[in-house]
Amino acid sequence: LARGNSGCRVLIVEQLLELLNAGIHPRVPEFGSVGASGDLAPLAHVALGLLGEGLAEYSGDEQSVETVMAAEGIAPLTLGPKEGLALINGTQATTGLGVLALRTAERAVEVAEVAGAMSLEALLGTPEPFRKEIHEARPHKGQGISASRLRTLLADSEIRASHREDDPRVQDAYSLRCMPQVHGAAREALGYVRGILEVEANSATDNPLVFPSAGVVVSGGNFHAQIVAQALDLLTIAVTDLASISERRIERMLNPDLSIGLPAFLSKRPGVESGFMIAQVTAVDLLGELRILAHPASVDSVTTSANQEDHVSMGLGAARKAKRAVGLLEQVLATELMCAAQGIDYRRPLTGGRGVEIAHQRIRTVVSELEQDRSLGPDLDALTNLVRYGDLSRIAAEMAG
Repeated sequence: LARGNSGCRVLIVEQLLELLNAGIHPRVPEFGSVGASGDLAPLAHVALGLLGEGLAEYSGDEQSVETVMAAEGIAPLTLGPKEGLALINGTQATTGLGVLALRTAERAVEVAEVAGAMSLEALLGTPEPFRKEIHEARPHKGQGISASRLRTLLADSEIRASHREDDPRVQDAYSLRCMPQVHGAAREALGYVRGILEVEANSATDNPLVFPSAGVVVSGGNFHAQIVAQALDLLTIAVTDLASISERRIERMLNPDLSIGLPAFLSKRPGVESGFMIAQVTAVDLLGELRILAHPASVDSVTTSANQEDHVSMGLGAARKAKRAVGLLEQVLATELMCAAQGIDYRRPLTGGRGVEIAHQRIRTVVSELEQDRSLGPDLDALTNLVRYGDLSRIAAEMAG
């Protein structure tokens, strides 16, 4: 709206900002848009808030907008010509929800590096595949960043030193060895998504558009969210694959045929107690839903409005899927962190890399070592919150300065 091509007064933008600054958040339905001709129904509920109508979240409660605006001393607006269209005929719902999903996914990929490094230590893996030379030979930016993160997290590991000599294994499984290539691919995808959303968030996407210098009002199609929908479908695919490789590392730690000396299911009493068996089952269930969500919404155009709107993006559907997918990834990563911390406990008194030990310590502040079978639900909830809101995502960056 602030670009000046939407035909609305500055007062409209100022009122939106005033509501945000007052903590008045209009209640917006998550369904009601096909991502073309604008996110009409959801954005209409935002517009209602400017008029003093509808419901809003305010101070943690849902109240009438009229009441909370009066409490904050904000007068409802009366819309002028073109302003109703300006408010509802754009891609802001899809873009806004997409931005929230992207920010969460960017934190999650950093946590994936931490979880992967911890799993590598628990499985007595080698950091040799993360050497700088390997990634300079295939210089994808995301791959190089992931390799650098892993090198930082694994530096000065006693666990690594303990099996540096006389280890009959030639190389690790792909879920360990190829972390930079897989995690890095997700980084590249998220980088693309960020670029699309940054442009979209600063664009005029309603219709028609006003061009004062040319003295014209022109109907166009900037409301069509295809590019955003495709980007958010890519985000969902990327986080699904992060969950896929994470789940494979979980399986390796729990499987005594693959875990290099760890007890079955990381249990203190294998065969009598189940350890983390059901945690891996949960991760597989989460991954199954992620794979369903990875089907692109942006290819599912359905005609609306008497065949005038005969191709639509389903952008809001892509945004909803992306947001849910990132939440499921967080739970898979929480499961891997829980298992990897237990695996490292079995390698004591040896310590892991400096970054791994920082992560282990932070995990143990919210979840204790599994001494005997207990309900793992509260542990997974605590670790999911740590993934989502904690500082695990900043460990490698903070160590690198």
